[in-house]
Amino acid sequence: MTTASEAPATYRLIDGKQTAEDIKVEIAAEVAQRKAAGFKTPHLAAVLVGHDGGSETYVRNKVLACERVGFESTLLRYEDDISEAELLAKVEELNQDDAIDGFIVQLPLPKHISAEKVIEAIRPEKDVDGFHPMNIGRMVAGLPALLPATPSGIVELLRRYGLVTDGKHCVVIGRSNIVGTPVSILLAKNLEPGNCTVTLCHSRTRNLADITRTADIVVAALGRPGFVTADMVRSGAVVIDVGTTRVEDASKKAGWALKGDVNFDEVAPKTSYITPVPGGVGPMTIAMLLLNTLRAAKGEVYPR
Repeated sequence: MTTASEAPATYRLIDGKQTAEDIKVEIAAEVAQRKAAGFKTPHLAAVLVGHDGGSETYVRNKVLACERVGFESTLLRYEDDISEAELLAKVEELNQDDAIDGFIVQLPLPKHISAEKVIEAIRPEKDVDGFHPMNIGRMVAGLPALLPATPSGIVELLRRYGLVTDGKHCVVIGRSNIVGTPVSILLAKNLEPGNCTVTLCHSRTRNLADITRTADIVVAALGRPGFVTADMVRSGAVVIDVGTTRVEDASKKAGWALKGDVNFDEVAPKTSYITPVPGGVGPMTIAMLLLNTLRAAKGEVYPR
């Protein structure tokens, strides 16, 4: 098998880490200007239930990102035995707190708590994850909305790398409400980037490889490490890997490594552009969350 280091340099990495840093610089500059003009400092709150390792890391990075751009941030931690009623009461408290511009309840939640109930309880104007049905509905209708962070981050990467999407065939693998379905909607919109012909594939899709081989753009968002292999990708395709699964790796100090849904070593040499894992889509999710918080603070979507 050809390794990444041995592969011919025919593809270009889509550097989500650097792009996210660029966005943070832009946000920080706007926040500084708003503060100088006497506007309130944007304030993002995060609710973390339990001690899931991935969630702990993600929320910690959100707090650091808030510091980076000049936001205020609040982290509320609860043990995984908190009741659904208690958590919903905290959500309502945050809804009513005028000091908080936006907040997120980190997923996944313990099994005894309905994520759907929690998401629907968040006021749409404070839903900076972009998961509330009203924000999803406004997105579908082409109205201003707080967009889901990961899908909008994918679109922003395509925009900033100048990748042509108009008239292209995009295949999205995975139909989750968090990534697959919303990114399929955004890429089909009459926008730039957008205007793709989108095929949304999932666990019941037959002849998946035959479909993905027709794609100009492949978005892999199914949560199965190394699922997309070289035989599933046409030469010159753009590949966006959304996967971030922890797998055991004795060579790493932590004992694990993040793996994407794409077998990078196999697939990368066939592509024109590809996102790495880590350092691809992941950092963009936090950057777009910050952007949503700034938009919420400014009342861009829902007037304050």
